[in-house]
Amino acid sequence: MRRITFDLDVLRTFATGMDLGNFAKAADRLGRSTSAVSAQLKKLEEQAGTAIFRKSGRGLALTEAGETMLAYARRLLDLNDEAVAAVQSVELEGWVRLGLQEDFGENLLPDVLGRFARAHPKVRIEARVVRNAELLERVTTGKLDLALAWSAGTMTAHCEHIADVPMRWIGPANGLSGWTAGGEPMPLASLEAPCLLRNAATKVLDEAGISWRLSFVSPSLGGLWAATAAGLGITVRTPIGLPGKVRMLAPGETGLPELPKLGLVLHRAEAEPDGATARLAELVLQSVHEAVREVTIASDEPKPFRRVG
Repeated sequence: MRRITFDLDVLRTFATGMDLGNFAKAADRLGRSTSAVSAQLKKLEEQAGTAIFRKSGRGLALTEAGETMLAYARRLLDLNDEAVAAVQSVELEGWVRLGLQEDFGENLLPDVLGRFARAHPKVRIEARVVRNAELLERVTTGKLDLALAWSAGTMTAHCEHIADVPMRWIGPANGLSGWTAGGEPMPLASLEAPCLLRNAATKVLDEAGISWRLSFVSPSLGGLWAATAAGLGITVRTPIGLPGKVRMLAPGETGLPELPKLGLVLHRAEAEPDGATARLAELVLQSVHEAVREVTIASDEPKPFRRVG
């Protein structure tokens, strides 16, 4: 059987197009013509020996083989980029101070730190997991080099909008939330104020004419998860970092109104950070984009993407 070696440039085009939802945008991002991108995708299907795309309305969607290919493409590209960074930045040294929201502490931070440490063992990282207001204060005063925070509309001097993440009503994993519209005021479990998600929840409830009461207030996300899992109240978070003891409530399950999306921003203390900080920022962005892609697929029906040309 002839061995097939996939072209990493082709895989990068494929993965980028899927991330952007449009291969014409991928062509712009990668500095290629749309015809070159089309040729790359054709080559990928020929190498795979099976259809990767299928028609979906006016656009395209992935076949089962395409979904498998995309997962492997991301892994191969991550390993390739990690190898390049390790070889080209062997002498990278220094100290990087990274701040994150609690939502990312358990699922994103270990992956980012592990990949960074393997490639750059001489760089020390100080990670701080705190609330939004403290993240912004620390990055603006130079106490953090990087901060991954939810967007409250306040931009820092050197920040990058990453994505808009859906907010969802969250209840206990086992059984119903214990509340339905039209009865007693909705029990709302929340983090201590100020809290962007709490503000969003109360706003849509008030606009929908649904009465509510604060049934549980926690200073930490761990406490909020425990209270929600115990059925003390319904809370609002994004699908990122949900523990197994809670679940997203299905639309219409309780009669609750639809929630808006929440912006996610990477703040930098400096416009041109040093090599270690810049490399860590790249890894954070890669991991966040993957996390957002996964929760978007889990939260919504997959949307077809457009072909190039």
